[in-house]
Amino acid sequence: GQPPAYIPACRINPIDTTAAGDAFTAALAVALAEGESLADAARFGCAAGACAALRFGAQPAMPTRDEVLRMMNVDSAQ
Repeated sequence: GQPPAYIPACRINPIDTTAAGDAFTAALAVALAEGESLADAARFGCAAGACAALRFGAQPAMPTRDEVLRMMNVDSAQ
């Protein structure tokens, strides 16, 4: 396998964490299905979870791919 990797959480001020885990898991699965490494898929999942935590509710909080990619870009710039 691969060596362990540390994947830091995105730096946000969460509003509602109800759907954060669901968004993380869904994005992780999508990235793995698209052939990404586990570490890259986890980064994508973290960004999706962060996006979801910035909105109220569950289904309405699910981010689009573009929102997740923007979160990844913003977080990497910090």
